Formats: sequence, structure tokens, C-alpha cells
Amino acid sequence: MAKAIKFQLKIEYLWGLVALVGIFVFVNTHPIRPHDFWWHITIGREILTTGNIPSVDIYSYTEAGQPYPSYQMFWLMEIILYGIYHLGGPALVIFIFSLLITAAYGVIFWLCHQTSGSWRIGALGVLFAGALGLNDWNVRPQGITFLLASLFLLAIYQYQKQRRWGWLLILPIGMIIWVNSHGTFLIGLALVGIWFGQEIWETIKSQRKSTETISLKGLIVPAVALLITIIACLVNPRGLGIIGYIRTLTGNSAVQNLVTEWAPPTFNTLMGMIFYIGLLGSAIVFAVSPKRPNFIELVTFLIFGILGLRTSRGSVWFGLVMAPTLVEHISFILKDLHKKDQRTAKAAGSIYLNLIFTVVVLFLGVISLPWLKGALPLPQAKAGLISAETPIQATQVLLEQKLPVKIFNAESFGSYLIWAAYPRYQDFVDSRIELFSEQVWLDYINISNANGDWESLLRAYGVNTLMLSPAEQPGLVAVARQSTGWDLIYQDQAAIIFVRR
Repeated sequence: MAKAIKFQLKIEYLWGLVALVGIFVFVNTHPIRPHDFWWHITIGREILTTGNIPSVDIYSYTEAGQPYPSYQMFWLMEIILYGIYHLGGPALVIFIFSLLITAAYGVIFWLCHQTSGSWRIGALGVLFAGALGLNDWNVRPQGITFLLASLFLLAIYQYQKQRRWGWLLILPIGMIIWVNSHGTFLIGLALVGIWFGQEIWETIKSQRKSTETISLKGLIVPAVALLITIIACLVNPRGLGIIGYIRTLTGNSAVQNLVTEWAPPTFNTLMGMIFYIGLLGSAIVFAVSPKRPNFIELVTFLIFGILGLRTSRGSVWFGLVMAPTLVEHISFILKDLHKKDQRTAKAAGSIYLNLIFTVVVLFLGVISLPWLKGALPLPQAKAGLISAETPIQATQVLLEQKLPVKIFNAESFGSYLIWAAYPRYQDFVDSRIELFSEQVWLDYINISNANGDWESLLRAYGVNTLMLSPAEQPGLVAVARQSTGWDLIYQDQAAIIFVRR
């Protein structure tokens, strides 16, 4: 007679559940912000409609006809996002995106549990990674890359543990998806490259301890894995041209100077403080850990720490890749402490209370679903499926009243205008930062701040309609209200429209 399998719902299992459901709830209740999502699904719609990936800009009048190779960088996720939106609107997009982000951190939680041997410490690792990444969970193509990065880590870890090469199939397959979804595919190459470097280091160390001829057998699998992953990068519409895209983006002065996500973190922002605390905390854990950090741990800390110091966008990657390593060293520190304090017994807790707590946590996850969130008392920043800063009503006024075509718009409005107002309206600028010349951006900044002869600049561009953000362009809003040359047509919390008299 088969022996019955008993499962005891221990309190330690609930730590990870709380962390992952917390991430799920956070993303589920986070509305779609206007900056990137709308132009991405517009391109997805165009690709599916025409059967071609566009190559030049048609959505702005300041750079109309200019080449824009970034379309070829995001095309796969753009199709997927548009397909989801077409099937179920914003609610389905948010729900699928929540599952995607939660799955990414679910993999990290599993790795943290494996490296630390503890569900509780594993949950701490997820909280560490989540805290460093929560500013990057807006709906956009980058979301898929967090899951791909966590799967790359899983493949490398599982191969090191089991020596089964089947896990390594994740690397080329994942890279093909990655390189056609977002420019951060270099992160995947870095992870595989660091693992290869670890194997080289271990080979050198073993040779120092042995008088036998050096053996390169251990380097074959990681070398082949790295080579195949590099080759997989070429499976994209641009082929080798993908390198030029990365060089152009990282060398674009407008991107580096105008996009806050590309700026280095500072203590003046919450996410900057979280990153520096995480960086310093990781260094302290390494310093006091009874286990000496190995090559792969130190190099990962240095590479991704430097990335985080150079750009705020690096914070999320530092959290993801460091979490499994960090909790492993924390577990060694705690074990060392427990040798001095023998009170190591773990309370399982009441199974009934644990069950009730589990049901409550899962219930919170359910009621956070986008279709139900309207009943929740959420703050304005979290309310709705589409964020309140999106100029939905203002765009409707623009179209219904058929206001003059040449508009000067807030940069954050451009993406939604591409989706909802084209072809009647082309925007001045939008979140495709690298598309626009430095001069266009300088003119945009001067006009937005009402600097100098801003009126002449608007006339030079032929602008007869202003669609402004009171939050982002208060200077221009103030002078336009006082000017005798502009009439106020519409205003709400998100946008204000003026038309030239």
C-alpha cells in the first residue's frame, strides 16, 4: 500500500508567498503610464497590419522621414503587447504583465531558496531584488527581459549543480526572444560571460594545486554555451547591425542628458537611496560572511554595481543578479551565529492559522485584479487602468474640435498622441528620445520653460496649438494664460490646450 504523502503548511513557506503576492498586487494595481506603452502598441499594430517592421518616423512632424532603427529592436514585444491589448484592453495587458513580473521574481525566489537553504531567507532575497526593481515595472517591452534574465541565472545555476546540458538550451532560445524585444540583451551575454570567466578561474586555480598538465575539459560547455548565445544575438532583423544600435543609443547625448532613468542614482531620490543602501549592504555582507566570495560573485557584484552607479536603469539588474548570491552569504552568517547560540528551533506555527493567512493573502491577490481594482480605495496614483496623467480627454477634444494640426505637446503626451491622434496629428516630441535631434530637444526645453523668445520658436515650427502638462510645463502654462496671443480651449488635471488667436 502506497504511503500517504503529508504536507504540512509551515509558517516559513508563507514568507515567499507574501513577497510574490505583494509583487503581483503592486503591478496589478499600477496603471499604464503614458510614456512608452502607446507608441509601442501602435508599432505592433502597424507590423501586424502591413507585415513589415517600419524603418522611418511618420508620427512626428519634427523628424518625419528620419530613420528610426529602434523599431527593429522591440518588434516582438510590440506585437505581443498589441495582441494582448486587442484581445482584452488595458485590463488584460496589466494582468499578463503582472504574471510576467511575478514569474521573474518567482524564479529568483526559487534560486534564493536553493542557495540559502531557507524559505525565509529566500523571501528576503526576493524583497531585496524587488525593492531595487519596483521603479522599472511599468508596462513596456522591457518587462520580458526580467524573466529572461532570471531564467538565464536558473539555467547557469542548474547546470553547475546537475551538469545537465539541457538546461543550457534556455540560453540561445531566450536570447533570440531577448534580442528581438529589448536592447538589454547584453545583460544576458554578460551573465553567460561571467560564468565562463568563473570556469576559467577555477581551471587556473586547480592547475596551481596540481603538477599535472592543465585540462580544458571543464571550459568546453561554458565556451560553447557563450558562443551559441552570441550567435543567437544575430537572429534579428538587423543582424550584425544590432551592435550599431547599442553604440548609437549609449552615445546619444539627448538620451544620456534628458532621460532620468539613464542618469546616475542620487540620494535625492527614493530609488537612488535604495540602490546605495543595497550596494553598501551587499558589500558588508561579503565582508562579514564566513564564506569567501568566489570569482563569479565578485565579478557580478563589480559589473552590475558599476552599471547601477552609472545609470539608474542598472538598479533593477543589480537586485536581480545579486539576490541569490547575497542570501547564500546571509545564510552562512546566520549559521555562524547559530553555532554560538543553540536556539535554532523553527516554529511551524498553527496549521489552521497558516491556512487562514494563506487564504487571506491569496484573496488580496484576487481582489487586486485589474477587473476588480475599481472597488478598492486606492490613491490617485494607483487608481484606474490608465494613469490620470494620460491626456485621454484632451486628445478627444483635439480630434472632435479639429483644432489646428501643428501642435506643441508635452513629451509625456507624445506616445498617446501617436496611438490616438495619428494620422490627423503628428507630435512635436515623444518618448522615442534618440529619434529627435539635440536642437529639437533644446527648442523643446526652451519653449516648455518659456525661455527667451519662445513665441518665435513656436512660429518657426508653425505651431498653432499647445497641448501642455501643468505638472511638467508650469512656466509655459503660466505665460500662455497671460498672453493675448493664445486662447484657452480646454483644461483638466492632466492637460491644458491653447490655440493661437
